[in-house]
Amino acid sequence: MADVIRLLPDNVANQIAAGEVVQRPASVVKELLENSVDAGASQIVVVVKDAGRTLVQVTDDGTGMSAMDARMCFERHATSKIRAADDLSTVQTKGFRGEALASIAAVAQVEMTTREPDEEVGTRILIEGNRVQSQEPWAGASGTTIAVRSLFYNVPARRQFLKSDGVELKHVLEEFHRVALAHPEVGFQLIHNGQEEFNLQAGNVRQRIVGLFGRKHDERLVPVEEATEIIRVDGFIVKPEFAKRSRGEQYFFVNRRFIRSGYLEHAVRRAYEELVTKDSYPGWFLFLDLDPAQIDINIHPTKTEIKFRDERTIYAVVHAAVRRALGRFNITPSLDFEPEPAMLAAFGQANVTTKVASVPAWRPNDLGAFNAPPKPSAAGWQQLFDLGGASPEGDPTRIDTTDRVLPSRESEGIPGERPVFQFHGTYIIAQLRSGFMVVDQQRAHERILYERNLKQLESGAGSSQTQLFPRNVELSAQDMALVQEILPELRALGLDIEFFGGRTVQVNGMPAEAPDDDPTRLLESILEQLKVEKGGLRNERHQVLARTMASTMAMRPGRVLDTMAMHDLIDRLFACSIPTHTAAGKPTLITYGLDELNERFER
Repeated sequence: MADVIRLLPDNVANQIAAGEVVQRPASVVKELLENSVDAGASQIVVVVKDAGRTLVQVTDDGTGMSAMDARMCFERHATSKIRAADDLSTVQTKGFRGEALASIAAVAQVEMTTREPDEEVGTRILIEGNRVQSQEPWAGASGTTIAVRSLFYNVPARRQFLKSDGVELKHVLEEFHRVALAHPEVGFQLIHNGQEEFNLQAGNVRQRIVGLFGRKHDERLVPVEEATEIIRVDGFIVKPEFAKRSRGEQYFFVNRRFIRSGYLEHAVRRAYEELVTKDSYPGWFLFLDLDPAQIDINIHPTKTEIKFRDERTIYAVVHAAVRRALGRFNITPSLDFEPEPAMLAAFGQANVTTKVASVPAWRPNDLGAFNAPPKPSAAGWQQLFDLGGASPEGDPTRIDTTDRVLPSRESEGIPGERPVFQFHGTYIIAQLRSGFMVVDQQRAHERILYERNLKQLESGAGSSQTQLFPRNVELSAQDMALVQEILPELRALGLDIEFFGGRTVQVNGMPAEAPDDDPTRLLESILEQLKVEKGGLRNERHQVLARTMASTMAMRPGRVLDTMAMHDLIDRLFACSIPTHTAAGKPTLITYGLDELNERFER
C-alpha cells in the first residue's frame, strides 16, 4: 500500500492556520491595533474601506522596525517578546505568539512601510499570500503603516462567508472600542469609506467612554475602585436605570487586555440583584490589574479567554467592588410613602405634609391612534357583546359569532352609550350578554398600534408630526450603522430623520401617535429591541419594528380615559385582526361569565 501521509505545503498550512486568527476584517483591525500599542504609539489612525473587505490600514507613530525585523515579523512564530516558556507567566504585551502578521499575509495583499526614529531611511515591503514580492528602502515618517488589501483574495470560500458591510463594520467597531478603551492615553482615529467615525484624543477612561459612546454616558457612570493585595479593580459601572435589553456595553479588561468571562459577569450581575430585571443587562467598564503569574492568557487563539489561578477571590473582590459602588453613590432608589398617623403622633410630627402623586388627566392628543376616530360600528359592538358567550371551561378569549340581537343603548341604562367604566386607571370593564369583560387598556392600545405600524411599513408611508424645534440625537457608532440600515422603515413609521454629521441625527418629525416628544427614548427602544431579536428577514424586521414602536408608544397605566375614549379604544381593538392578544402573545382582555360569578357567590 502506498504512503498516504504527506506534509502540507507551507502556503496551504499558513492559510489553514490563519483561520484561527483571521476570521473576518475585524480580526485584522484587532491584531494591527494591538501591534501599534505594543510599539509604544501615542497616535494611531485606522482607515477602513468597504468594512475591511477592500482595505484595512493602520498607521502609528511608534518605534518602527529595522529592515531585518520588517522581514522577520511575517514569519510564523517570530516574536520579540518570548524567549522561553517561562516568559509566558510575565508577559504584559498584547501580541506575543508571532502569528498575527504571518496569518494576515497568508490570506491578503500586505504592504508595510516602517522607519525607526533614529534612522534616516526605513523599509517598504510587499507580501502576497505569504510570499515576499519586494523589499526596498523607503523614506517617510517614523513609525509603521500596514495596509491589508483584498482580504481572502486567495481563499474565495472564506470570502463568501463574510456578512454584509453593515454587520462586518459592527464587528470592526467592536474591536476598535476594545483597544481604545484599554488605552485611553493613546489617541485613536477611525475613518471608514472616507468619513471620520472617531477622533479620540488622549485622556482618561471616563473621557474615552464618553468619546466612544456619546456625552449622554457621562451622567450614567458610577466610579468603581477597590484594591487588595491580590487584585486592583477600577473603572465604571452604569446606573441601574440605564440597563438595556441587549448585551452591549459590558467590558472586562485584565492587565489592559479585553476578555470575556461568564464567571466575572455573574459576579457583577449578582451585585445588581433587585436593581434590574432579569431580562435587562447593566453596563460596566471594569479594569482588573493583577500579577501576570496569577493568570493564563494562552488558552485561546484570540486571547479573549483567560484562566485565573484563584477564581473565587477574584469573583469576591469584583462583586464587592461593584456592590460597594452601588451603595456608596446611593444608586438604590429611595421610597416615598405616607406614614401612619399613629407614627406621626408618636414622633410629634402630626403636621408633616406628604406628597401625593397626581394622576395625569386624559388629553385627546395622548391617544394619537384615536385622532379623528371612526364612528363605532354596530358589528364590532355585536362581537364585543357576544364575547361572553363562550363557556367558562373554554377559551376565555374565544369569540362566539352566533347570531344574537344587539340590545339598544337605552336598554342598557345609559342613553346613547354602552355601559363601560375604568378601573384603577388601568382596566376597562364592559358588560357582556353572559357576564362582563376586562380590557387591559395598555395592551389593547399596543395591539392597535402594532397592526397600524405593520400597515405603514408595508405601504412605506406613515404620518409624521413635524417638530417645532428639531431635536438632535447622538448615537453610538453601532447604533448609527443600524439607523442607516433601517432608515426607510423608520421614515415609514413616521420618524422624520436626517443625518446631521458625525454620529448625530436630527429628528424633524415624530409619529403622530407618539405620547411624548422624546426621540432619544424612542430610538433607543427600537435599536435595543432589534439587537435583542436580530430579525434577519425583511418580514421579521418589520414585525420587530412594529412591535417595538407599539410597545414604546402605548399608553401607560394610570391614564384617565373618559367614556368616549374607552368606547373608541374597544371599537378599534375589535377592528384588529387578532383583538384578543398583543403581538407578544399576551392577552388584551379577559372575560368572566355569569356562571362563574354565581358559583363564587354559591348561588
